[in-house]
Amino acid sequence: MADTIATAATAHPAPSVHVRALITWLAVYPAITVAQLLLGPSLGSLPVPLRVLAITVLVVPTVVYLLGPGLLKARVALLRRRRG
Repeated sequence: MADTIATAATAHPAPSVHVRALITWLAVYPAITVAQLLLGPSLGSLPVPLRVLAITVLVVPTVVYLLGPGLLKARVALLRRRRG
């Protein structure tokens, strides 16, 4: 198991801080936009801090557990395709 992890790490090193920032933005911006479009009308009567709280309660886990890892996997697939 440790050999597999070490092999995967050497084959595809962790992305730079700049690439991680871009991947994070690529996940966060659309997620916030969609959440705002879907929930904005129903949350419109709430004060801004509560609207932001409601949206971030949904967006942050979505980005951390779904969109971020998905984009990282897509990055690895793209790197494999370029090298292969």
